Amino acid sequence: MYRVVAALLLACALALPAAAADQPDYPKFMSLRSNEVYLRAGPGEQYPIRWVYRRRGLPVEVFGRYDVWRHVRDWQGTEGWIHIRLLTAKRTVIIKGDMRTLYQEPARDSPALARLEPGVIANLLACRNAWCRVETRGRRVVSGWLLRSEIWGVTADETVE
Repeated sequence: MYRVVAALLLACALALPAAAADQPDYPKFMSLRSNEVYLRAGPGEQYPIRWVYRRRGLPVEVFGRYDVWRHVRDWQGTEGWIHIRLLTAKRTVIIKGDMRTLYQEPARDSPALARLEPGVIANLLACRNAWCRVETRGRRVVSGWLLRSEIWGVTADETVE
């Protein structure tokens, strides 16, 4: 009997690090999967809809979870719950503040590629130090560098590759 209990305890102890590895570190960023996503007051369809997002690709910060629901915050600070099927792991950012210059290289003296308006959503490609490489899809696809402080959708110390 003692050996069975010891074997079970050992198996549980070995499984704990694997189970902990399944839990994502928060905060984590995801984006909206479709052009109509409901933000609910709680983790379930029985909770009232607080907001309807109509911008596919909008980044949200995930800072909690309950079953298939994610507790999220948008770039304006609005919080609520979204079903995981309405989110995607694709990383996007949103331009904040004023008009921003997209540079060819991660330096202010690099050639300018485009000017981006506040609220523009861009795909996040990489982040190194103070700079992030993004890709916009407007009339044409443009890829370049922005200062991390000019966008929302990435943490201050996060490395994206």
